[in-house]
Amino acid sequence: MNSPLPISVCMISGADVGRIGRALESVRGWTAEQMVVVNDDVTDGTDRVAAKLGAKVFREPWKEHIAQKNSAAAKATQPWILGLDSDEEVSEKLRRAISRFMLSVQVDAPVAFRMARCSLFLGRWVRHGDWYPDWQTRLWRTGKAKWGGIDPHDRLEVEGRVGTLHGDLLHYSNPSISSYVSKINYFSDLYLESRLKKGARWSPGEASFRAFWRFFRAYFIRLGFLDGYPGFYIAASTFYSTLVRHTRLLEHQLGRKAAPPKP
Repeated sequence: MNSPLPISVCMISGADVGRIGRALESVRGWTAEQMVVVNDDVTDGTDRVAAKLGAKVFREPWKEHIAQKNSAAAKATQPWILGLDSDEEVSEKLRRAISRFMLSVQVDAPVAFRMARCSLFLGRWVRHGDWYPDWQTRLWRTGKAKWGGIDPHDRLEVEGRVGTLHGDLLHYSNPSISSYVSKINYFSDLYLESRLKKGARWSPGEASFRAFWRFFRAYFIRLGFLDGYPGFYIAASTFYSTLVRHTRLLEHQLGRKAAPPKP
């Protein structure tokens, strides 16, 4: 059996007992270290599943995505780090691509790598539209990157060149339509907060244009129609969620008025 690659797999997780096992199984055996930072209020057994699969488990208070991911990465002991979410899985093709690189690292090699992420939705792997290739920079040399961005939209800030690995990171983010739709309000709250901080005001033209543009781009320009009905649903729901986000700003402005207009 070949020796495990010098990679620390770093993951954060809430209550995700049904999916974390698949994520850890996809890196088990060929990476030297797997660690999971579990929210301290999790009681569904997520931590026990992770420990059973050989991961080092740490329970910590939730500090938002960026701080929690940086906390997990700070615990790595290997020369390379692979960031993985509990609802993801490293495909066999991606595993082979990572192995090929790690076995032939050059002095001038990139310090980090991006990979395409492919999501499962309504029984189909979505390979067009706004959801693919959904580039994710997830493999990096220890000390050469950290998580940044604006919560919950974290992104890896890299000190050096970023290369590309061929092979998909498989994503099981929406187990049901209900879970998918429930995210609309969550992200509209965050959008409203960011817009208010910038002093923005609602514009009917902007709201309408952005919603129609997001549908047109996803379905036609980015070929979402090739994904059949799931592709149409994604484009249509993107139209709706964009409209919701912008209309929240209108709602806020109307709510600040002393009294509603007379009928």
